[in-house]
Amino acid sequence: MKNISWLLLLIFSVSCAGKGKDSTVAPPPVNADTTFSNPLLDGGADPWVYKNGNAYYFLCTNGGNISIRKTGAMSALREATPKVVWTPPATGPNSRNIWAPELHRLNGKWYLYYTAGASPDLSTQRLFVLENEAAEPLDGVWKDKGKIFDTQADWFAIDGTVLTYKNKSYFIWSGQISNKDITQRIYIAEMENPWTLKSARVQISMPDYAWEKNGIPVNEGPEILQGPNGQIILVYSASSCGTDDYALGMLRLKENGDPLNPADWSKSEKPVFTKSVANSVYGPGHNGFFKSKDGKEDWIIYHANPHAGQGCGGARSPRMQRFTWKADGTPDFGEPLNPYYKLRKPSGE
Repeated sequence: MKNISWLLLLIFSVSCAGKGKDSTVAPPPVNADTTFSNPLLDGGADPWVYKNGNAYYFLCTNGGNISIRKTGAMSALREATPKVVWTPPATGPNSRNIWAPELHRLNGKWYLYYTAGASPDLSTQRLFVLENEAAEPLDGVWKDKGKIFDTQADWFAIDGTVLTYKNKSYFIWSGQISNKDITQRIYIAEMENPWTLKSARVQISMPDYAWEKNGIPVNEGPEILQGPNGQIILVYSASSCGTDDYALGMLRLKENGDPLNPADWSKSEKPVFTKSVANSVYGPGHNGFFKSKDGKEDWIIYHANPHAGQGCGGARSPRMQRFTWKADGTPDFGEPLNPYYKLRKPSGE
């Protein structure tokens, strides 16, 4: 945790630097070519990054369509022009509330998983898939592969992602146990192909702790992270995004475990990434992960609000920061950094 008095002194010294010989000495200048500042964009909830070769593809929720930004350097994301790759139909089950798009490369093709609904009533939110056979996801035609769901449990479902493990693919998402439920849980199912589930859904997490129940009980935004020893880690968002206490929790799959066996997953008793009042970061969550350009560093990307009480609105912006690993093979995310800090660019940029 940064010392508050030190932070105030630094802000004061920077703001006063150059006003006269008696001013507090400013810190030495940094080479602008080696640093960047958060947020990466002025807005963009539910950020997702997919690295393919030397290119990064960035997606986020914009509500009206699915757009992709392509960049060779994540620190230069602002310079990348978004390209709309899919626009929803005027009516139908996937015509409204386009949320949390994710890009994946599976079986030599590109797939986009996204959440959408049929009306302003959020109970209609479901998960859908688009397919593109082109080598480049900004080219070609995105074909609608329809809804991906458990035919025996077709209820509220959002935030789909994919786990590839031991030559099998699994779909993971946030949903509810019935159409009368208000508790969001994490489900998993084996996939027959990128748009069809092979098995019934299995619940692997639900809000158990107080820090998962602020506002309403929520587990959502599941994302897969592979540890340096090959351990499978699932990081998810907990509590309502309408609160400042939206935070990240973690599940771990035991070594050689079965992803469809809930007993093979263990949950962290405390959140692994939470708000920082000192750094003016509120409601950090719905994250993604990526490697630096040279593959030597691990980075987390997430959204957060700059002020308290801003909830699930358009003030949420994407930020990224480097993280390290603990001796037990779990990630050490630290605390969300102040967006006014200058950070070193990912290595290789």
